[in-house]
Amino acid sequence: MKILSGLTVITIAGVPAMAQAQDAPKVGEEVVVTGRGLDASPSDRVVDVVTIDRDRITTNARNRLEGVLAEVAGLQQFRRSDSRSANPTNQGITLRGIGGNASSRALLILDGVPQADPFGGWLAFPAYATDRLGQIRVTRGGGSGYYGPGALAGTVELESATPSQLDGFGGGISYGSRESVEAQGSAALVRDGGFATLSAAYARGDGFIPTVSESRGSIDRAAPYEQASGAVRAAVRVAPDTELQANVAAFTDRRERGTPFTENLSQGADASLRLVGRGDWGWSALAYLQTRTFASSFASIDAARTTATQTLDQYNTPATGIGARIEIAPPLGDRIALRLGADVRAVSGRTQERFTFVAAAPTRLRAAGGESQTYGIFADGSIELGPVTLALGGRLDHWRIANGFLNEHQIATGATINDLHFADRSGDEATGRAGVAWRVVEPLTLRAAAYRGWRLPTLNELYRPFRVGADATAANAALDPERLTGYEFGATLTPLTGVRLAATWFDNHLDDAIGNVTIGRGPGLFPGVGFVAAGGAYRVRQNLDAVRSKGIEVDAEASHGQGFARASWSHVTARVDASGLAATLDGLIPAQTPRDMVSGTLGWRKGTAVISGTVRHVARQFDDDQNSRILAAATTFDAYAALPIARGFAIEARAENIGDARVEAGISGANIIERATPRTLWIGVRYGG
Repeated sequence: MKILSGLTVITIAGVPAMAQAQDAPKVGEEVVVTGRGLDASPSDRVVDVVTIDRDRITTNARNRLEGVLAEVAGLQQFRRSDSRSANPTNQGITLRGIGGNASSRALLILDGVPQADPFGGWLAFPAYATDRLGQIRVTRGGGSGYYGPGALAGTVELESATPSQLDGFGGGISYGSRESVEAQGSAALVRDGGFATLSAAYARGDGFIPTVSESRGSIDRAAPYEQASGAVRAAVRVAPDTELQANVAAFTDRRERGTPFTENLSQGADASLRLVGRGDWGWSALAYLQTRTFASSFASIDAARTTATQTLDQYNTPATGIGARIEIAPPLGDRIALRLGADVRAVSGRTQERFTFVAAAPTRLRAAGGESQTYGIFADGSIELGPVTLALGGRLDHWRIANGFLNEHQIATGATINDLHFADRSGDEATGRAGVAWRVVEPLTLRAAAYRGWRLPTLNELYRPFRVGADATAANAALDPERLTGYEFGATLTPLTGVRLAATWFDNHLDDAIGNVTIGRGPGLFPGVGFVAAGGAYRVRQNLDAVRSKGIEVDAEASHGQGFARASWSHVTARVDASGLAATLDGLIPAQTPRDMVSGTLGWRKGTAVISGTVRHVARQFDDDQNSRILAAATTFDAYAALPIARGFAIEARAENIGDARVEAGISGANIIERATPRTLWIGVRYGG
């Protein structure tokens, strides 16, 4: 029996609950309710997997999910800004240098549920308070079919904290630069047959001025933010080897972009139910509902940056995602593992916008959207032959895009400008992964894998035109799915206890990559967007022939006594293959793709006392498809310290970007440079482990 802050957790014969969760229950034993899904597949041994434990999550200087993920080199958002200042629609994630266009090219899941916005494919990072996460697994490389479609470049699995990782009550509050406040708290109620957890988080700040000093005008100002989230989880044993898990979560996120008429608001709520069986036949059944809404305003700013004029009011973008998944793991012996299953996901959404402002009033209304569905079956298996693990998995998906529309009309008269209804489409995709891992000697494992993944265009890419400053981009309802084929070779070396070194060489080929292709420049009228002012670019979403990406990833970690060190390096060479309207892009580097990304951490830990420092470097990258706007390389230093002061209490100090390095995040058509978070210092107190 283990006492957890006055609450009782039953364990088996003194064995920790986390260890028991890996084994099927035996007759007569008490079963610990974990809140987790089925164990990770042994087939993951053939690819590059990085695991981030709870200690790393909760002692990150940036105290945000995107800051934690930045420790995995090669995993990046579309922009360098984080969720305090970036436009939320720019926060898709990708891996391995295949570029991005704001929609995620890596699959992010939380407790088995896909997290990408149903309409746009971006991620609501403020929804994931670090206190409520127990583990993160990053799998580089596509084709991990049993997690679902969408894993073009890899998979990021978030797992909520289990009762053994939580105190009965814990939390913290911090005060930081620019009148910033962050607070997180959680409570756990644990009983013999299950548990319940409640968590909440809040953050606000006056913000910094995103526009760099030499580009500013009188119109530029600080960009404040205010964000909150909450989650309730419960898990209960409903049979000797079966548990029922229920999750409900919600968030709200309000930001401004640093000028008048650039406010945006994101809100959402999720609910899921999952049954997990841990008997001889492992099985899992999941159903979920995801709702999102998004509102944003856009402005046109004069060359002197003294006047801002509203150009667009995206006043509501409701979206819904629903899905289900079932899988079974039959008992085939100690050396053979097999998963069989099926999943379905349906999304729908639309944007509602007021635009073409005259005398500060909108004159037109736009609504655009549609729906899509994917239906898949999958199998994933592995066999251990002595020191060799062979893995083979695949999935077959049927997809459908339907009810797409674009309607534009005059507000004053109701006269129709556009009333377009796009043809329904459907198709089938076969994807999978095969690989081998060979433990040559005890410290050394060699591995090789080949894979194929795919991603369906988002409703945003298909139907919604958009503007950023003077630049305008038209949607394309005829976009095809993206398909990635790749292979990799790697080695993992563990020469000493606490020391691990992994290196992987990869070659990826992304066919039909969706990109924003520059077709013309203003001033002038252009299809799908209307007037583009002088200095603005006119772009259209297009399927490029391909993006080719080759590179190497190295991850290392070591610990000795109370000291620890971690390092991660990604080196990528990426090029675009393009023809037709996009021929000018042929041979260029995909936008937002740095050649090198490096992260390194040194630290010391004794009990709850922690001191660590982290350096990150991102090489220069191009902000646009034409490779004409260069974002300079950036190196930042972060630091974290926690010092116990009384029973259960600790003083916590954090420092982001200590050297106040200029991290360029974007360049507009008028050569206006935007930066990411400057130096930010925090001091606070934390209670609990």
